[in-house]
Amino acid sequence: MKKYLKVIIPVLLVIVLGAYAIHWAFFDIRRIDGQELINEVTSPDGKYTISAYLNNGGATTDYAVLCSVKNNQTEKEKNIYWNYHCAEANIEWNDKDIVTINGIELDVTKDTYDFRNE
Repeated sequence: MKKYLKVIIPVLLVIVLGAYAIHWAFFDIRRIDGQELINEVTSPDGKYTISAYLNNGGATTDYAVLCSVKNNQTEKEKNIYWNYHCAEANIEWNDKDIVTINGIELDVTKDTYDFRNE
């Protein structure tokens, strides 16, 4: 039994780490950086600022829009919106935590939108 555990545990560890690395490299929008700032809108209470960036992938790909939200009190920033075949960002605050970006409604405290998950 101990022989099996000595083999199974390292194999499971490699699988889990490999799955995390693939997710981070190809599916995690937190690691994407914005290129050209196209829009910036502050929430009604001034707590959050959403910055929209136009990303150009080169000659063989279309434009993409990345939106990040910054908490103006803590200075923490995170990406919340990533959309492909898109060149503009229409941002409207619905209330102090809810924003609509290009027709997608998000709670900036917990939601994210990634076109690849549609």
